Amino acid sequence: MRVAILFGVATLIALTIQTSIPLWLPIRSLAPNLIVVLAVDLGMRNHSAAAVAVAFAMGYATDAVAGVHLGLNALLMTVIYFLGYELSSRLLVANVFVASLLVFAGVLFTGLSAVAVDAWANAGDAIFANFSTLTLQALISALLAPLVFRMLSRGRKIVGLPDKAERE
Repeated sequence: MRVAILFGVATLIALTIQTSIPLWLPIRSLAPNLIVVLAVDLGMRNHSAAAVAVAFAMGYATDAVAGVHLGLNALLMTVIYFLGYELSSRLLVANVFVASLLVFAGVLFTGLSAVAVDAWANAGDAIFANFSTLTLQALISALLAPLVFRMLSRGRKIVGLPDKAERE
C-alpha cells in the first residue's frame, strides 16, 4: 500500500511536469520522460506483485493523460519494470549509473515502440522518427534520473519503506 501511495504521488507530479514542459519550452525533446525513470526505480528496488500493478497503473495514467493508443504506455511501463527487476536481480552491481543507463534505453525503447505502433495503426503512412530528438530526450531523462532516484529515496523514508532493494 505504501508503494502505491509513494509512486501514485510521484506519478501525479511527473505527469504534471511532463505535460506542462512543452508549454514552457519550445522544443519538445527537452521534456524528460519521468514515468520511465519511476518505472526503472520501481523495478530495481521493489520486487512484489503490488509493484507490478503500480507500474501498470503508472503507464495507464500516462495513457489517460497523454497517450495516443490506450494501453500502450501501460504495457511499456510494465516491460520496463520487468527489465529493471531482472537487471537488479541478475547484476552484482545495481547502482545509480546502471539505473540511469536503463532509463536511457527505456526512453529510446518507449519512443521507438510508440512510433512503430503509430506507423502500424496508420497502415504504413510515412512516419519518420527523429532519432536525434529521441536520443536527446533519453539523455536528458538519464541525466535527471539520479535526482529523481534521490527524491524517491527520501519519499521511501517518509512513508516507511526500506531504501534498499530486497536483495541488497
